[in-house]
Amino acid sequence: MGTYHNEVHPIFSYASSMRDPRCSKPVYDNVHGNIYLDSLALKFIDTEEFQRLRDLKQLGSVYMVYPGAVHSRFEHSLGVYWLAGEAIHRINSSQGSELGIDGQDIQTVKLAGLLHDVGHGPFSHLFEREFLPRVLNGSKWSHEDMSVTMIDHIVDEHSIDIEPEILKKVKDMIVTSHDNAPSKSSKEKRFLYDIVANGRNGIDVDKFDYIIRDSRACGLGCNFQFQRLLENMRVIDDEICYRAKERLTIHKLFSSRADLHRTVYVHAKVKAIELMLVDALTKANDYLGIAHSITDPAAFWKVDDSIIKRIEFSSDQELKESRDLILRIRRRDLYQFCNEFAVPKDKLEHFKNVTPQDIICSQKSGGVTLKEEDIAVSTVKIDLTCGRNNPVNRVNFFKDYESNEKFTIDDERISHLLPAHYQDIIVRVYSKKPQLVEAVSEAFENFQLRAYGLKAQVHGTPEKKKQRKQLPL
Repeated sequence: MGTYHNEVHPIFSYASSMRDPRCSKPVYDNVHGNIYLDSLALKFIDTEEFQRLRDLKQLGSVYMVYPGAVHSRFEHSLGVYWLAGEAIHRINSSQGSELGIDGQDIQTVKLAGLLHDVGHGPFSHLFEREFLPRVLNGSKWSHEDMSVTMIDHIVDEHSIDIEPEILKKVKDMIVTSHDNAPSKSSKEKRFLYDIVANGRNGIDVDKFDYIIRDSRACGLGCNFQFQRLLENMRVIDDEICYRAKERLTIHKLFSSRADLHRTVYVHAKVKAIELMLVDALTKANDYLGIAHSITDPAAFWKVDDSIIKRIEFSSDQELKESRDLILRIRRRDLYQFCNEFAVPKDKLEHFKNVTPQDIICSQKSGGVTLKEEDIAVSTVKIDLTCGRNNPVNRVNFFKDYESNEKFTIDDERISHLLPAHYQDIIVRVYSKKPQLVEAVSEAFENFQLRAYGLKAQVHGTPEKKKQRKQLPL
């Protein structure tokens, strides 16, 4: 990954009208410079439900590995609001008349960017992808659907005066990339739904913001330039398309996101901490009713990252097991990473998740007898947003601004250095007790031999780690 562009002055803008001090409030952002908030946006921002986003770290527990990653969903939401405005103003300035873009469209897109994460749970995606499915038997709850619920709650609770049509479209734009997204009428301006959460090809301002913001917070370079895409897009046949010369920039968008997943979001230590947090929340759930909050927006907005502090500072006996796990995290007595392997590419299509029971069944007789509660398995999927397929194949391009023809471009017509495969599945195994690392590692190796006929891991577990003893609490 390269270095930052515009490191000193990261301000990028087209919409001078958004800067009128008579109808907007400036807030300085360390990524985009001055962000100007309009009066309707401020009505949502100045509520306790939206201010809650300050207490949700954008990257959850990543800050325990990358200390600088303490930025919040609040600043990310302001960033997406701003970029959504930049995108729609750019389109409006060049094609507004032919597309029939009006002030309501601009307001709707900006609000969708602002409110897209207002229903997010604590600890990044851990809450909905790992905690809730465990305590609610495979729950399909999503933060996008909860954002829709929270928006209605905020409007009702604070008597916000907003046009019903704007409100409906804001909510539709937030869930447009979700499986439960409503179908859109052929009469609607579908390209508007590509800006914040793009279910068509995955290119949206949400990614533009978090890729740059997360890279900067973690101290990593990023040579993806979202500005190039904003400068080289136009709407053809109700779809946002990009100049053909920007195909590699789009590849860089998806590859930068994949690099962040591998390097930051699913870092082996980050996953160890997340596994412990999930166990702590699960053990505390019956007593605190954490999962029940998703049914009531008035209760949900009170659930944020501070739930861990509530457990940690409580003296209630019912929370002792959860407290002990949090104390282990504080003292860096983490679940021990034993080893990992990448699923062979010829096995990806029919891969089934590995369970602790699979590891136990691979243990040879003699020595320590492992139990399911001794082992944690993490299956990590890293892709370019489209599973095992190339997302760029879903993107349409145009030649120049005099042309109204859109087309796709195959990788081989651009470069032979681009990837031939688009997904990794990595299986990691952790020992919950330091003294069992050796036994778990050996059982994991045996599982690989049984499943694939070879040791798929790159190397054996280090001897020093196998010999580690448990730290006293």
